[in-house]
Amino acid sequence: MADAQPLQAQDKLAFLLALVPYLIDRERVSVAEAARHFGVPEARIRRAVELIAVSGVPGETMQYQHGDLFDIAWDDFDQNEMIVLTNLVAIDDSPRLSAREASALIAGLQYLSALPEAADRDAIRALMAKLSRGAGGAASTVAVGQDLHDVALATIRRAMADGRGLSFEYAGPRTQGGTRRVDPLRVESIDTDWYLRAWDLDRQALRTFRLDRMSGARVDDRAVEKSADQVVIPDTLFQQSAEDVIVTVELDSSSLPLVADFLADTADAPDAEARVRIRLAASNGFDGVVRLVAGLPGRAVVLDPPAARDAVRDFAAAALAAG
Repeated sequence: MADAQPLQAQDKLAFLLALVPYLIDRERVSVAEAARHFGVPEARIRRAVELIAVSGVPGETMQYQHGDLFDIAWDDFDQNEMIVLTNLVAIDDSPRLSAREASALIAGLQYLSALPEAADRDAIRALMAKLSRGAGGAASTVAVGQDLHDVALATIRRAMADGRGLSFEYAGPRTQGGTRRVDPLRVESIDTDWYLRAWDLDRQALRTFRLDRMSGARVDDRAVEKSADQVVIPDTLFQQSAEDVIVTVELDSSSLPLVADFLADTADAPDAEARVRIRLAASNGFDGVVRLVAGLPGRAVVLDPPAARDAVRDFAAAALAAG
């Protein structure tokens, strides 16, 4: 490749600022590979490496000693055209993540890599490796545990990647199940609960399904009719439909963030005892309301309608009898 026009000073600086982290991350890279990565002539890479080798930060005497400059493996560079930085300046002095911080981030990245929409898993793995190398101490070995949702998640991921439909058996805790045929759009989670946002073919509408209520998930042979860019997917998981019943619930204000995705409208202002009233859109079976109250023991009370109060009372009585 013929050499391009000489770089201006600010462009040369920007190039060096990009080149140094690249060389540090690769540890050992050929001149040719670096030139291909940056799309520049090999001669420009050689000149930049020679400039890096005379760059650094002055020491306490405000003079440049050997340890104050970058250094490279010159024999490897001259004989094999390989670039290996043997002395780093200032980079190692920069603040680093603690081992605990790095471990937490790695755990989060492992969680993200399991999501069906996490397409660039190679980039996630590379970032996890960087976090492990760059931590102030050895990052703990972290593994996000497998759970019962993994099989369903793998099936959903395959359907979304192949642009195929999905079928599964779906049932509420107290209702008879049935087969659902959907076009999968997105997978989301709230705490430990996972949800599939999908276009329901039988109802011709957007629906939300809990993964722990799905069984026998399988990829269909048919191509999807709806994709994520063709359907408006609201930020909140649940939306009110014409068949829904509005249920009024009172709970302490500290619990409000836990139910924010389920609100039919805005919550009332807290009273003197920090209690708020909210309204939820629920199906006639009130299964969602029962789960919410059961998940907030002593903090949530159903006020209206009476049928919703009866559903909670029946659930509590059945739980006591089973105990």
